[in-house]
Amino acid sequence: MEYNLLPGTDIKVSKICLGTMTWGRQNTEIEGHNQMDFALEHGVNFFDTAELYPIPPRENEQGDTERFIGSWFKKSGNRSKIILASKIAGPSSFTQHIRKDKSYSKKSIDNAVENNLKRLQTDYMDLYQIHWPERNTNFFGKRGYNYKNGEVWEENFEVILDALKEHTKKGNIRYIGISNETPWGTMRYLRASENDRPRVRTIQNPYSLLNRTFEVGNSEICHREDFGLLAYSPLAFGVLSGKYRGGKKPENARLTLFPNYDRYSSDPCKKAVEAYYTLAEKNGLTLTQLSLAFVNDRPFVTSNIIGATTISQLRENIETASIKLSDEILEEINIIHESIPNPST
Repeated sequence: MEYNLLPGTDIKVSKICLGTMTWGRQNTEIEGHNQMDFALEHGVNFFDTAELYPIPPRENEQGDTERFIGSWFKKSGNRSKIILASKIAGPSSFTQHIRKDKSYSKKSIDNAVENNLKRLQTDYMDLYQIHWPERNTNFFGKRGYNYKNGEVWEENFEVILDALKEHTKKGNIRYIGISNETPWGTMRYLRASENDRPRVRTIQNPYSLLNRTFEVGNSEICHREDFGLLAYSPLAFGVLSGKYRGGKKPENARLTLFPNYDRYSSDPCKKAVEAYYTLAEKNGLTLTQLSLAFVNDRPFVTSNIIGATTISQLRENIETASIKLSDEILEEINIIHESIPNPST
């Protein structure tokens, strides 16, 4: 396993990060524990979770993913070996069951952090992230920002960082990150952190062969501001594993169980998948290997968040950390990308 520094810190995180959002819906507590055991044994020291998980969110299961991690910490005694990231959920129709005040107010942040720590059975989180913007903007599959006439939103980047600053002083949180954020929002957070507030270190956004929109604006911020991407959905809900090719619906697979998660199921996406599949096969790779190896080594990526429901999937995902794509393969990837650019968002 290779490791990168969390930008602006001395923390080394594995190139592969263990994503956990299926634990509690598609995976049991025992299966989650087995995945954490396997990941740690194979050099993965970075786990990512959220108070919202598991996904799809339901009230009776909310927080179970963090509880599974907490019970593993208690059982294994491995808390000190793990760089742990979690998140606070923002306003949305599917977060009504979490708290009444869905804004990122100080009260909401204090409440969320307290409950994160309780479920995780730890007294600190290494990285704490704002799960998505409070304001109306483009994320979760929206390609562009559409201004709504009469829209009202009070800018609160400083308020959020001030609230999080208290927790960094207490030691509850070591570092701050954001997620599903736009270039404008990213720069506003960075600007707000200049006045003795904690600096945001990472951004967790979707990035894959089917969605390279991060490169349009945010990647330059990474290069110029000592900032790093934690890439999520690198296999595009499993579409880039190839298991759905030809209309297949594997039993217990994510899109079989939850077909409304169709962000990567359009005809252009299917066309792109076939092109990348052919390229992978020509070079003796699986589509999974091609897809993850591409994300792993982008210069703005700090860590690649993979999710798996089986140990065999997890093994293949982790092993991609050692695969280096040649310049020729990267050039062919870019040719496909130019012909079918960002078929999903």
